[in-house]
Amino acid sequence: MTLETVKMTSREDSPLFQLHRGGKIEVVSTVPLRDRDDLSMAYTPGVAEVCLAIAAEPSLVNDYTWKNSVVAVVTDGTAVLGLGDIGPEASLPVMEGKALLFKQFGGVDAVPIALACKGVDEIVETVIRLAPSFGGINLEDISAPRCFEIEDRLKAALDIPVFHDDQHGTAIVALAAMKNAARLTGRPLSDLRVVVSGAGASGIAVSKIILEAGIGDIGLADSKGMIYAGRTDLTPIKASMAAITNRSGYTGSIEDAMVGADVYIGLSSGKVAEADVARMAKDSMIFAMANPDPEIHPDVARRYARVVATGRSDFPNQINNVLAFPGVFRGALDVLASAITEHMKLAAASALCDVVGDDVSEDYVIPSVFDPRVGPAVAAAVAQAAREDGVARL
Repeated sequence: MTLETVKMTSREDSPLFQLHRGGKIEVVSTVPLRDRDDLSMAYTPGVAEVCLAIAAEPSLVNDYTWKNSVVAVVTDGTAVLGLGDIGPEASLPVMEGKALLFKQFGGVDAVPIALACKGVDEIVETVIRLAPSFGGINLEDISAPRCFEIEDRLKAALDIPVFHDDQHGTAIVALAAMKNAARLTGRPLSDLRVVVSGAGASGIAVSKIILEAGIGDIGLADSKGMIYAGRTDLTPIKASMAAITNRSGYTGSIEDAMVGADVYIGLSSGKVAEADVARMAKDSMIFAMANPDPEIHPDVARRYARVVATGRSDFPNQINNVLAFPGVFRGALDVLASAITEHMKLAAASALCDVVGDDVSEDYVIPSVFDPRVGPAVAAAVAQAAREDGVARL
């Protein structure tokens, strides 16, 4: 059933709406409750002994409660998919879906939490108060630039992993695909010049992780053109990016910067003309990730680029966050990590590359979301990186 068909079908007759009826997740007991003896152990009076043990030795909470196996999926509903600020209640189908993906692909339980507040201070304070119940915090669909400050403040305040998936999940998967595409074309990352369209949460995070991985040069563009040191209308986060990107010094439009570029990464709603695509370098790579309409249609991109990736499931090389976040949290939780470091993100990207391995091709630079090797590979790499970084407590 296509989206157009769904729109023409009544909710009562729509398989899509029927799938969501009553929600997509539930809480299931892990212990039996058959008689009075079971009840006395699972609840009062027996539970009091466990409570007192944790009060005396707080780290036991990770052994005798669900804390170390559950993540809070937190949103304020301000940047939901491509729908914008639709509010907390309307965001719940997406947050439930995220929890479903956590469980299916990482064996991680997750609880959707949609907040009825938008202020940075309110969100930070609320999540800090909720944090004792959870082993990690996954921030989701919070609009930029507030999402940057919210994440930074929560990371500083909490001793559990905090991860804004719109930023870092996208960044991990995009880097993995780019590394394999570079390997396919016989070039190191240090030889590549990248142009990124979109300076929101995803665009900035992708740019940062690619820089960390050793890219040759990267230019970041917003709706007004290239971001560069000295541009007078930049927000603080864009100004910080101007200081570390665009060594080539482009000051005009993104179309000018695309001439001779090796890689185009689209994380915006802007469209690119075919004539501008044609001016990119030989063996170029195009990651047009806007959904549902990529900045460059794959059929056009393939006329000029060696490797084409999108955010869609109906074309090869889907850049999908589900390849990253379940394994990232699984690995972090398995070692009781206190944070998710840059090294852990880079390790996750390398693990995704390794799943593809020698099977890499133009239509296979990133694994399928249904490849059963993905979650365990990412989790193992993240856990090992956490130990190396000294943030693992197991």
